[in-house]
Amino acid sequence: MSTSSPMSPWSRSHRAITLSSLVLLAIFVWASTFLLSHAGFSQAIDELVHYSGGHFDFSFRTPSIQNKFSWDAVEPLGTLMWHPCYEKLQCARLTVPLNYSTPTGEKAAIALTRFPSSLPHESPEYRGPILINPGGPGGSGVQTVVRIGELLSTVIGPQFDILGFDPRGVGLSTPGASFFETALERELWSGISDGFQVINASSGGLARAWANAVINGKLAWERQPEILGHINTDQTARDMLTIVKAHGREKLSYWGFSYGSVLGATFASMFPNNIERMVIDGVVDIENYYQTLWSTNLIDTSKTMDYFFTSCHAAGPDTCLFHAPTPDLIAANLTKLYDIVKVRPIPVRTSTSYGLVDYTRLRTSIFSSLYKPWVAYPALANALAALAQGDGAPLFSMYDLPKFQCDCGPDSEDSRFGKDAQTTILCNDGDPISSEFETLQEYFKNMMKESEWFEIWANIRIPCTAWPHGPKTRFRGTYHLYSTTHLMRFQGPFKANTSFPILLIGNTAGTISRHHYRPFFIHSCHRSGDTLVGRYEDGQGISGCRSLDTGLSWALLIGCALHLHLFTYS
Repeated sequence: MSTSSPMSPWSRSHRAITLSSLVLLAIFVWASTFLLSHAGFSQAIDELVHYSGGHFDFSFRTPSIQNKFSWDAVEPLGTLMWHPCYEKLQCARLTVPLNYSTPTGEKAAIALTRFPSSLPHESPEYRGPILINPGGPGGSGVQTVVRIGELLSTVIGPQFDILGFDPRGVGLSTPGASFFETALERELWSGISDGFQVINASSGGLARAWANAVINGKLAWERQPEILGHINTDQTARDMLTIVKAHGREKLSYWGFSYGSVLGATFASMFPNNIERMVIDGVVDIENYYQTLWSTNLIDTSKTMDYFFTSCHAAGPDTCLFHAPTPDLIAANLTKLYDIVKVRPIPVRTSTSYGLVDYTRLRTSIFSSLYKPWVAYPALANALAALAQGDGAPLFSMYDLPKFQCDCGPDSEDSRFGKDAQTTILCNDGDPISSEFETLQEYFKNMMKESEWFEIWANIRIPCTAWPHGPKTRFRGTYHLYSTTHLMRFQGPFKANTSFPILLIGNTAGTISRHHYRPFFIHSCHRSGDTLVGRYEDGQGISGCRSLDTGLSWALLIGCALHLHLFTYS
């Protein structure tokens, strides 16, 4: 008989939750009963677990959308002209200044997709659009809404348009950030450079990653010297206000996950009087982000990994197939697997794919599972048990992605969701860092002392070591000014009395975010001291927490929202 705890990933009865406020508890109970009674809510929860929130995928080879739509037919305009698309959705392309410092100059086109409200816009119950950002940076809001827009509407309510947008430089927005002239060129370079690697997978891993970054930096500014400098969070925040005003409104309603919390907090700091309602979920250390340090993200990551060991042990051998007599022995058995695949990778051929389970594949699969442990841990345990028996197929299949399909022409819709945009945004946003390899070595050495997972996480920051920055005058607390492009870049302060309180959601053992950041934001963004924060124990953001399969965590979000009238109006 299983000995699984009623509060573990191997149990389906996650019913207990502790709240400090009896008022919130009452709202929570009411909201959970109300929401769970609605058809389709449990399906929404299942889908949201897989598609929302921060995610770990350095390939950015997103599974293609089955229902194709030709964006070539959507003319970029200064006003919103909606076209039917993807069956139940509507699409538009809105022109914005490429550089807001010269608003009459070159233009960019922001791709928008919405699941429209079921209410007529003239109805007093219609509440306008809620903008969604899935994280990244580099995540596609368009793809998010195509996949789960209807389900998000189920969670939030039919009185809102669920609006996804591809931030400038990302996905279907143009011009896109691209260091390569074709998707084929990018794929070939990825093969030559070994693509994404766990740094410690080989003795020369750090040196190769640094050398690859130098090449990518040169290609980036050779190919798009007049464009890349304008792709950053500052300009995207301005784009969001432009989108809001194109709807005939002055205030933003917004839900951002992971990096989306950086975007949301930046918007709130720049435009504090333009907040209608805002949820920032899986909050990132924004000051650390803008300083290009990336040094505080992983402080609690090992707690989430430790929970795999303790919960697997508690579940028992009948339920957790990777079970051992103690949590420490489970951890030791995993270490043995690391040692095995590092020297002898496991070849895998499935019915649809093939490849190797090596050290990089094993480490990144486990790291990906840490984002949503309450969904991924049972499958991970099964996969590790199979791997211990020499079968790598279950683990290989957990995070397998579509193989590259070459049309040998310019980037297609499916190939535009690349790491190029992520590198461009976060390196433009952050302070310049040393390009010296020896400096990187020392930084990497110090960060590995903080977290074993930095051998993966370092891949985010390393490209910025070779990122060209034009001469600039820094005004901390106002703007960065690029003299070569006349681009002003907001850099704080990230404090404001917003026109409405912001709902902050985080995890006490977040994979890449920490609840310890919340006091900074709570103090900074408030209205008459009225703020609210929701905390969850494991995973990344609300989509990774323990109670998603019962709907209770989402009910808590809605309950908190109702407490603040976050998405409802009197």
